[in-house]
Amino acid sequence: METRRLGRTGHASSVAILGGAALWSATADDAAALFDLAERRGVNHLDIAPRYGDAQAVAGPALRGRRDRWFVACKTAEPSRDGARADLERSLELLGTDHLDLYQLHAVTSVEELDRRAGAMETVLAARDEGLVRAIGVTGHDLGAPSAHHEAIRRYDVDTVMFPVYPRVWADPLYRSQAEALLSRCQEGDVAAMAIKAVAHRPWGAEARPLDSPWYRPQRDPVAIARGVRFALSTPGICGFCTPGSRALLAGVLDAAEAYTPLEPGEREAAMAAMAADELIFPLAEKAKPLPTG
Repeated sequence: METRRLGRTGHASSVAILGGAALWSATADDAAALFDLAERRGVNHLDIAPRYGDAQAVAGPALRGRRDRWFVACKTAEPSRDGARADLERSLELLGTDHLDLYQLHAVTSVEELDRRAGAMETVLAARDEGLVRAIGVTGHDLGAPSAHHEAIRRYDVDTVMFPVYPRVWADPLYRSQAEALLSRCQEGDVAAMAIKAVAHRPWGAEARPLDSPWYRPQRDPVAIARGVRFALSTPGICGFCTPGSRALLAGVLDAAEAYTPLEPGEREAAMAAMAADELIFPLAEKAKPLPTG
């Protein structure tokens, strides 16, 4: 699998980044099998978070014996200094490591939210100074993420950003202009940009959401999966994309990543046109379907 330099971190990350949300309800055996599969296919970068159910607890044992081969990125959604510090210490404990390669403010989708996270950012910056984390970043799922991340780069010495890139959202003129401005700023400062939602399709709507599935309905057809992966990886400035939160989809998504070739002239517009009639998966607060209970 292709690797790309992760900005100023200098890490050669696989273009497919293992999305830890796939381990939400996994067992330790499930996690070990997932890591084995990903590693065989050339994946060397994990993205995980406390919000991902049981993911950290089962990923820790799976990382034993292979930690030195993996770039481990984690996140905090806590706004306060103390809350973020508690998150960090718990993540280090559960993941069985003495440091994180990347620590990110999770779900920053507006400048107002960035303001609210000032205390948490103080903790993250201090943790980098302490050597508990080696690089810092911001992530965000919603339509306001690019402009919020642009402001984060202006305020702080961040190393990475992570935001949505998929054909349907890129067809939104405002979102695309803000995302392209962010990518330009990232390239100027050697800040790594990573994509999420590369194989997003549409909201679940009235359709029942399966247990092993992201909060949005992902693409399932191999042709559509490959189109989403190629779209994200062909976006200038994107270093890699997170695989979706579904263990069942991982092998097919990795197939697409291994077979990646850049989009030819006209294919980018065709990819957006193919999804023009699909409903956006955002805003998350309105369109995310919770998992079934009971």
